[in-house]
This record gives sequence, structure tokens and C-alpha cells, in this order.
Amino acid sequence: MRICRFMLPEEGPRLGAIVEGKVYDLTAGDEPAFQSMTAFVVHTSGYRPENRVALVADVLENNDLPVYELAALEREPSAAFPYLLAPVDQQEVWAAGVTYLISRDAREEESNQSNIYNRVYDAPRPELFFKATPNRVVGHRDYVFVRSDSGWSVPEPELALFINPALEIIGFTIGNDVSSRDIEGENPLYLPQAKVHRRCCALGPCVTLKESANVPDGKNLDVSAAIYRAGKPVYEAAINTSRIKRTFEELLLYLGRDQEYPNGVVLLTGTGIVPSDFDLTEGDEVEITISGIGTLRNPVRRASTDVR
Repeated sequence: MRICRFMLPEEGPRLGAIVEGKVYDLTAGDEPAFQSMTAFVVHTSGYRPENRVALVADVLENNDLPVYELAALEREPSAAFPYLLAPVDQQEVWAAGVTYLISRDAREEESNQSNIYNRVYDAPRPELFFKATPNRVVGHRDYVFVRSDSGWSVPEPELALFINPALEIIGFTIGNDVSSRDIEGENPLYLPQAKVHRRCCALGPCVTLKESANVPDGKNLDVSAAIYRAGKPVYEAAINTSRIKRTFEELLLYLGRDQEYPNGVVLLTGTGIVPSDFDLTEGDEVEITISGIGTLRNPVRRASTDVR
């Protein structure tokens, strides 16, 4: 079972269920739990995963809902046509760093601070950092920014955990943690500048609910990434989420310490795909696929070119 957010011209954001290539407008069913993503996350907090899936199935079965072709919603955002939105409305986005061995090695190589990433990789406490407010997040087919003052920016393809206020994983989505490696490598204290800026994070295209048949726990999923330049692939790589060193339970334990997330929260679980000697540039397109969830595509712009 997959849940998405989408925009209807003149009506605003809607919550939808994706079934066999079609998107059913759950918001039209007048069920309070489906009036927004936050309503769904909060209303079903404490539900067993199978009951959450059953709630969606019940609304689909007992309501004559408007339906749209998923392919028609997978378009660049436009005021004239429906399109998919990022699957967050009031949820913060946090991220875990150095959870894959390859990420540790790449960070150590780029940094002037000897052994700092080796130490965090092996430490009891994981690296967790704030990534984005909802207004900094873009969805499928919308563009991400690379910083105007960065000379080495990369995508970071990641499995993202969708978490309710009780700190339970309710589903999974795809994340692109756009990062400025030269800024972070210059000094680890510059991490917020390397990570947090306008359009610094992409999420989508949907949330696959936990206990769905194709993604039961998120711990053995294939993640692949490709970067296209002038329509041709210039970088491709893949990894499996089984290579993440830390358990999701461990990450949630630290994410929730002395914190509250009344609207839920999204946690990026780290990247095992690290393009070396590659800089994202204006006009590139990043494509990230995770088995059982889908494909997230985002064109790339430099921040100074924003005209919206």
C-alpha cells in the first residue's frame, strides 16, 4: 500500500492511495484521517501496521473516490495540472550520517580532520543532524538546488523512514540529501551550510506503508542512482540497505532523545552511494530508485538561477 500527496489546481493538496498505476483521492472521502499527511500520521499513531493498511483499504472499498492516472501526476509542478507533491506537510526531516562503510571512507578522504568520521562510524552515538523544514523539501519531478557558493555538490540517495509521533516507523520513502562536499570537507563545523538551504532535500514519490507485501521492514532493499547530463547517464551506482551498519531501532532511539515530533518526522538513513570527483551542475537530472517504493527524479539548478 502506497500513500502520496498531490496537488489539484484550485483545490489544493490532497492525500492519495496508489493502486495499480492509479491514484485515488482519499481526501475526497471526508474521513478525518485523510485530510492531510499530518492528519493521517497523527490519527493512526499507535495503530498496528496491518490496521493502518486496512484503514486505507476500507476507505478505497467503501467510497466512490475520484481517480487519476499516476503517470499523469508524474509531471513537473504546474499551476494548470495536477502533480505529485513531496509526502510531507508539517514533518521535519532529519538525517543520519556515516551509516555505510563507503560513506565513512569518502568523508574521511575529503576532510582535513583526521579520523573524525572513523570515530563516529564506530561510536555508540550515531551522527544525526537536522536536514530540512517542510518548505525546503521538494517532490518528484521538482528541482533541487545546489548551493551557489559550492564547487562540489552531490546527490545522496537514501532510504527515508516515515515516523509517527510515537517514534514508530509507519512507512518508507526515497530521499535525496543534496550535499556540498567541499564545504563539509573544509571544516565539519560547516555541516549545516553544506546540508541546509533552499530546495536541499527531495522526497517521494510516495510513502510505502510498513507491512506492505513488497517492503516489510526496509532492511533489504536495493537502492540505485543515476545522474543524467544532456539526457545521457554520466554516473550510475547501487547498494542494498542491508549494508547500513546501525539498526533503525538504534537510530530512532537517539532521534527521540529529549525530542518531540507532534506531527511525525522523516529520517534519512544515510547514503551508500557517494559519487567521487563528480559535481552536480545546472541541467543535470538525478534519478533514485528503491525496490518496492518507486523512483524519485529531480532536475538540478544552481541556487542563483531561481526565478520563482
